[in-house]
Amino acid sequence: MAAQDVQLSVSDFAPLAVGFFGLGTGYLIYFSQELFGWPRRDERVNAATGVWGIWMPGFMQLLTGIYLFVGLAWLHTFREKPLYMAALAFTAYGVHWFAIGYNRGRGVDPRPNAGMAVAFTLISILGIVVFFKAKDWPVGVLFIGLTLIYISDIFASTIGLIPERMNMLGEKSLGFWHLMTGLWLMYLTWATALNLASGMKLPL
Repeated sequence: MAAQDVQLSVSDFAPLAVGFFGLGTGYLIYFSQELFGWPRRDERVNAATGVWGIWMPGFMQLLTGIYLFVGLAWLHTFREKPLYMAALAFTAYGVHWFAIGYNRGRGVDPRPNAGMAVAFTLISILGIVVFFKAKDWPVGVLFIGLTLIYISDIFASTIGLIPERMNMLGEKSLGFWHLMTGLWLMYLTWATALNLASGMKLPL
């Protein structure tokens, strides 16, 4: 029996809102500790924020990234090339949030985060280049926020290498950019859902 080439139709329903909402929720949970010191960190608070970090920004982004890669590479239901960058970013950020959530839950040393933050600064800058080149400025703005988050994390994590005052400033800056980027992610979630589900034309 001759093999048949199965061609699936192109889908407009890339699961971007899932990843946006998961990451935004994580940022809105974490920012208050970094910016205001509330709630004060202890074993119980670390355990709670660790679980949220694993499941919201971790699992939801990883799920989105894998879904996009399968649609792009195997099923060909997604064809827009910038979605490759989205798949890369969601997968990478999702896996790193599993580590962040697990480490937070255990209350481990945050200094190794400095090397991670360098790598994620670079992938965030890559996202800026890709999405502004694709004329998708709302997602490009998201990657600007991500870049500022990881630059802040470099300063917050290099404990013992730079003055403590700079570590504290890095922590406050990290919380501020988590808040701003988290709110922008909520906008992207709304815009994606309303455009697809209700036929609206919000910038996205």
